[in-house]
Amino acid sequence: MPRSTKRARGIRATAAVRRERAAGRRRRPRAGESLGPPSGIVAIVGRPNVGKSTLFNRLTGQRRAIVDEMAGLTRDRLYGVTEWGGRVFTVVDTAGIDPGLQASAEDEAALIRGTQEQARLAIEEADVCCLLVDVRHGVTGLDEDVARVLRSGGKPVLLVGNKADSAVDAYWSHEVYRLGLGDPVFISALQGKDTGDMLDRVVALLPSAAETSEPQEAAEHTLRAAIIGRPNVGKSSLLNALVGEERALVSPVAGTTRDTVDTWLEDAEGPVQLVDTAGLRRRGVVTSDVEHFSVLRALRAMERSEVAVLVLDTADGIVAQDRHIAGYAADAGKALVVVANKWDLLDQETRSDPQTLKKVAAGFEFVPGVPVLAVSATDGRNVRRVLPAARMVAQQRSTHIPTPALNTLLRSAMDEHPAPFRKGKRLKLLYATQAATPSPTIVLFVNDPDLINFAYLRYLENRIRAVFPFNGSPLRLLPRRREGDREK
Repeated sequence: MPRSTKRARGIRATAAVRRERAAGRRRRPRAGESLGPPSGIVAIVGRPNVGKSTLFNRLTGQRRAIVDEMAGLTRDRLYGVTEWGGRVFTVVDTAGIDPGLQASAEDEAALIRGTQEQARLAIEEADVCCLLVDVRHGVTGLDEDVARVLRSGGKPVLLVGNKADSAVDAYWSHEVYRLGLGDPVFISALQGKDTGDMLDRVVALLPSAAETSEPQEAAEHTLRAAIIGRPNVGKSSLLNALVGEERALVSPVAGTTRDTVDTWLEDAEGPVQLVDTAGLRRRGVVTSDVEHFSVLRALRAMERSEVAVLVLDTADGIVAQDRHIAGYAADAGKALVVVANKWDLLDQETRSDPQTLKKVAAGFEFVPGVPVLAVSATDGRNVRRVLPAARMVAQQRSTHIPTPALNTLLRSAMDEHPAPFRKGKRLKLLYATQAATPSPTIVLFVNDPDLINFAYLRYLENRIRAVFPFNGSPLRLLPRRREGDREK
């Protein structure tokens, strides 16, 4: 057979193998595409600093988990969804397990205990556990301790040797066999090398989708709410009180939460997605890279939510940073709910004074109609009012004003109080319409946008809110020149 024919057949065979392998590879769903609900939970566990968060980000296709050389960075359980070979399942990033980790300070010791407990909870709820070891450093005593915990758990375990960036690293496989967890798979989470082989093994270990999936009901709108605020004001405590379990780690140490923690629940009104975020400090006092990335992820979590639940420490009163954070939410076009937490720390006279809540509400008057709730997350006081308030402002935010009613309302307002002359010209409203945007936005087509000032825009906004309140939501009025008038 001619050499060229052999080469051509070899190329075709290689291409066929690639197509066959690609058929089972993970494909990110396109916008608006659904691959079905996730079935099965895979926990990524191991000692600190073996690359668990890097692998989590690789599998989910998002940079959700903060990655840094500092050991012990992850504290809470982080959940993400991935798809492989047509199977959609949940991936959980966990804190590094170190049974012997101790701290001298009582607060730090409580933080360490809570971090280890979060990792153990992830193992308990998982269907499959992936034990990560660092092949470059070899198997340590701590790896053997983690393997012992997993063997006693009774869950299927896949041994994964991470940081095998080169072909030479695989020669350390004989040492990994010491853990007695079967044949390992060697990957590089940073480069994505051989993660497909790992996922093949994971899908094979998962129980069938029929065993792990729940019956699906009709699709409902999911309320997306981000819990934001300064450090140590009780955001994670509020999340746990809403969920009814220790979903997020709570500690007296400020800055306990670093990653954004997504939690799904369902109440009488429908499904809810809650996001616990890291505390937001002033930019000038953010010193470390870890805190910088925590702040960025908190702001991104707020941007992908409908409602921002701002938590305050009532004992500290309203500080400037509380107003700044509320301003971030308003600038992003999000509805706002203010939770005055730690209400139980106030004395009886202050709690019973109706002016106390009014003073809190006055600090956020730049968002008209924002609900202010007196809450104690630790005692459960008024926690049940948070989600109804969030749904109320979300519904107000989604209000659509019919164009005829909007134009009638604005023309009546301008007839009663005409805009002042400017440069010998008076403002004329041609027509107005509400833009098709998530945040309430009114577009005013006028003869000259330069003729309208901030005070008159505020007057028109107040007239609109008198009929359509948009409580707790920012309302934007954008004056525009009609396209045809520009050429004239």
